[in-house]
Amino acid sequence: MLKQQTRTITRLLPLAVATALAACAAKPLERAPPVEVPDAFSHHRNTTGDPVTGRWWQAFDDAALTQLVNRALDDNLSLKASYQRLLQARAVADRQSASLFPSVDASADAQRQESDTTGSTRYSAGLSASYEVDLWGRVRAQVEAEELRASASLADYQAAAISLSGEIASTWFRLVEQRAQSELARDQLKTNQDVLRLIETRFATGLSGSADVLRQRQLVSRSRERLYNIEAERRTLEHQLAVLLGQPPGQAELPASKSLPELPPLPDTGIPAGLVQQRPDIRQAWQLVAASDKDLAAAISNRFPRFSIEASVTSQSADAGQLFDNWLATLAGNLVMPLIDGGQRQAEVRRSRSVMEQRFQEYGQAVLTAIQEVEDALTREQQQVRRLEQLEQQIRFADATYRQLRTQYLNGIVSYIEVLSALQDRQDLRRARLTARQQLLGYRVALYRALAGSPGDLIEQQQATNTESNEA
Repeated sequence: MLKQQTRTITRLLPLAVATALAACAAKPLERAPPVEVPDAFSHHRNTTGDPVTGRWWQAFDDAALTQLVNRALDDNLSLKASYQRLLQARAVADRQSASLFPSVDASADAQRQESDTTGSTRYSAGLSASYEVDLWGRVRAQVEAEELRASASLADYQAAAISLSGEIASTWFRLVEQRAQSELARDQLKTNQDVLRLIETRFATGLSGSADVLRQRQLVSRSRERLYNIEAERRTLEHQLAVLLGQPPGQAELPASKSLPELPPLPDTGIPAGLVQQRPDIRQAWQLVAASDKDLAAAISNRFPRFSIEASVTSQSADAGQLFDNWLATLAGNLVMPLIDGGQRQAEVRRSRSVMEQRFQEYGQAVLTAIQEVEDALTREQQQVRRLEQLEQQIRFADATYRQLRTQYLNGIVSYIEVLSALQDRQDLRRARLTARQQLLGYRVALYRALAGSPGDLIEQQQATNTESNEA
C-alpha cells in the first residue's frame, strides 16, 4: 500500500511543479506608475473654452487651414508610410494568431520504378495535422504581445497624424505672416520713398543737408532688401507646405489668404490624468510596456515542457483507382522538455525583463514630456498675450512720437536723425506685432497638439484611400 502511494505521489509531483511554474509565468503586469501625475495643470483656472477635439484645427475657424489639413491627411507620403507600418503590424499579429490553431497539410505522390524487365507505379496521398497544446500560455502570450504591438502601431499612426496637422497649421500661419509682412514691407517702402522725395525737395531748396538725403536713401535701400528677404522666406514656406501636402514644391495650389485668424478662446485643458488616457503617443508607450510583459511571460514559459499532438491519414496503392480504399491513420503525442541549453533560455528571460523595465521607464518619460508640453504651451501663450499688449501700446506711442517729430523737423526745430530714428522704431514695431501674432497662434497650435487625441475617422479615410489605390 505504501509503495503504491509513493508511486502515485511520484507521478503527480512533476504535474504539480509544472502547474506552479505556469502560475508564475502567467502573472499579470501589476506595477505602480513610474511618475506621479499632478491633479491639475498650473493655468487650468484660466481655461474657459471647450475641450480639445480630435480635429482641433477647426477651432481657428479658418477654412483655408481646414482645407490644407484635410489634404495633408489624405496625401502626405510620410503619413501613408506610417499607415503601411500599421498594416504590417496587424499582419504580424494575424500571422502569430495562426499558431493558436492546428495546421493541416495535404500531400500527394506518384513514383515510377523501372527495371530491365518490369516497371511499376505507386501512388500515395495523405493528410497530416499538428497542434501544440498551450499548457503554459506561451503561445497565447506571443499572440497577445503582437496584438499589443499592433495597437501601439495604431497609436503611432494617430500620433503622426496629430504631428502632421500641427506642422501644417504652424507652416500655414508662418506663410500667412510672411504674406502680411510682404504687404507691410511694400507699404513701408512706399512711405520711405515718399519721405525721400520730401527731403530731396527740401535739400534742393537748402532746407535740408545732404546727410539727411543719404540717410533716407539708405533706409529705402534697406527696405528693398527686407522685401527681397521676405519674398524668399515666403517661397520657402510655400515649398515646405507643398511637400507636406504630398506635392512637388512650386506646384501646389495654396489658398491666397493674407490675414492671420483671431485667437480662439483658451480651451479646457482637463486634468493630466485625462491627458494620459487620450494622447496616442502615451497610449503607444503603455502598449509597448504591456507587449514586453507578454514577451517576458512567453520567455518564462519557454523553459517548460512543450506538448504537441500530431495526426496523419495516408493511403498507398499501386492502382490509382484503389488509392482511397485503404487508409492508415496515426495519432501521436510529443513531449519535449528542455534539460541543458547552456543558460540560453534563462538569458532570454533576463533580457525580456530588462526590455520591459526599459519600456516602463520610457512610458514614464512620455507622461512627463506630455505634461511639460501642455505647461510650456500655456505659459508661453500667457506671456505672449502680455507681450502683444505691450507692443500695441508701444505702437501708439511710436506713431505719436513720429508725427510730432516730423512736424518739428519740417519747422526746423529738430534734426532729421531724430525723425529717422522714430520712423524706424515705428516700422520695426509694426513688423514685430505681426511676428508676435503668428507666434501666439503657434503657441496655441502647440497647446492643441499637446492636448489632442486622434481624429476619429482617420483610419477609415486611409482604408478607403488604400482600397482605391489597390483597385487602380
